[in-house]
Amino acid sequence: MTVPLSILDLAIIGKGQTAAESFAGSVAMAQLAERLGYRRIWYAEHHNMGSIASSATSVLIAHIAANTSSIRLGAGGVMLPNHSPLTIAEQFGTLETLHPGRIDLGLGRAPGSDQNTMRALRRDPMAADTFPQDVLELQGYLTGPTRIQGVEATPGKGTNVPLYILGSSLFGAHLAAQLGLPYAFASHFAPNALQDAVAVYRREFKPSEQLQEPYVIAGVNVVAAHSAAEAQRLFLEIKRDRVSRFLGGGREFTDAEADLILDSPQGQHIAQMVKYSAVGTPEVVREYLDEFARHADADELIVAHQSTGTEQRLRSVELVAEAVGLTRV
Repeated sequence: MTVPLSILDLAIIGKGQTAAESFAGSVAMAQLAERLGYRRIWYAEHHNMGSIASSATSVLIAHIAANTSSIRLGAGGVMLPNHSPLTIAEQFGTLETLHPGRIDLGLGRAPGSDQNTMRALRRDPMAADTFPQDVLELQGYLTGPTRIQGVEATPGKGTNVPLYILGSSLFGAHLAAQLGLPYAFASHFAPNALQDAVAVYRREFKPSEQLQEPYVIAGVNVVAAHSAAEAQRLFLEIKRDRVSRFLGGGREFTDAEADLILDSPQGQHIAQMVKYSAVGTPEVVREYLDEFARHADADELIVAHQSTGTEQRLRSVELVAEAVGLTRV
């Protein structure tokens, strides 16, 4: 690989699994990724989704950090409008204090939920409008000086936890460039604006204390298996799972029903979400990732090993690491 490789772990709860089993799988993945030489693992904040267990993102990061020793860990991301900047500064300041030099903080402005869940979170629907100001307030708590007179984050102040702006549109690209922060594009599920957003970010980037040159992380799905047929079978399982997750409204579809939906105009949205997916044998996946890194003009790739089973995800993690020549620790 010409760029570093990282992992986005959604802490997927597979069929018949419990959240506890999902967390055990996340620990196993982090320990494996650490041994294999992946750069970092991020966990995403989602709410009211029965198949994703990473809702309490900072708590999960703390658990993974306590069971690993060197790999960088972070949020990919925290949906900042769901929280006060001071609370997030204290949480990630605590993480950095406990695990120095290992913590990242990626920030997004989407709700990570539906309208009813937003109300349950006590989120103000207008909170996204103050996202840029909230990022600056959070940065002040972590790096100083504070932007709220007389208010400091403890722990947090002076920890200098690195911030990343996450996005799937031009808004995040403009903001990351203006603030001189790294930019992570969610092309693993929202691919359409990838190249335009990266071009805007690179063109408008202004150096900052945290970052002197633009830095782009691009998301991509990966399903690696020993045979092409097995990889395609797993990829179909993933798309069927997404039909239930995004279109089921709590209902589980049979495979036949899911396939009919995938063939419908409504199902084409699911296919579009996974536009950027490396599916196949390790050699095929390596070639795809190399080409995707060039296509995305990325400095780093963060891969979502999407198989619905823990064993398949772990195997994919290992096959990709071997294929791209990561250095074992």
